[in-house]
Amino acid sequence: MDNLSPTYYYDYESGAIQSLVAEFRSEELSDKDKAVRLYLKVRDGWWYNPYTISLKKKDYRASWLVARKEGHCIDKAIILIAGLRALGIPARINLAKVKNHIAVDLLTELLGTNELTPHGNVSIYLDGKWVKATPAFNKDLCRVINVEPLEFDGESDSVFQTFNAAGTQFMEYLENYGDFEDFPFDFVVDNMKTNYPKIKELFGEDVEVFDFRKVSKP
Repeated sequence: MDNLSPTYYYDYESGAIQSLVAEFRSEELSDKDKAVRLYLKVRDGWWYNPYTISLKKKDYRASWLVARKEGHCIDKAIILIAGLRALGIPARINLAKVKNHIAVDLLTELLGTNELTPHGNVSIYLDGKWVKATPAFNKDLCRVINVEPLEFDGESDSVFQTFNAAGTQFMEYLENYGDFEDFPFDFVVDNMKTNYPKIKELFGEDVEVFDFRKVSKP
């Protein structure tokens, strides 16, 4: 296993991912150019939705995710990683726990916390070093919550801002779980179950896909 190989989750040999990156296959573009342009495409091409969580392995395959119109941070990170690897750029997922102080009222009300875990961003190997990119929040959503869209220049880490444009506390990083070469499905599921014990109470024991928008508020 390395940071370039296709996997069950990063199935970039699929037609869906090949189509995603087709426009970036040019000798005139450097790896940095490709990474920046693909980052922007993933950031703004899928609406950020933190309210749907799946415990199904197939729902974390890049080829399945790319066909959707929305996704949470992990979904969008998987799409970006698969696309980068398809372009020959090493990439892996980084997972963390964050506290979102803005625009997660429903999750906070239902689960009793505004801590989001695991949060996913992407570590990309460019010009001899690893840099982080966070494609989660699309620019249209950023306008709604008064946060500047995260830019990525291929040289410096691009991670959530501490404050929004009005100076209100926005995002706080609580814990870094580290980088993973392949998507760590079991770790993600165990992490969700540990940190969100109310999930089963809200949805029942047999439900594998949770949509918090369909749950009555307490």
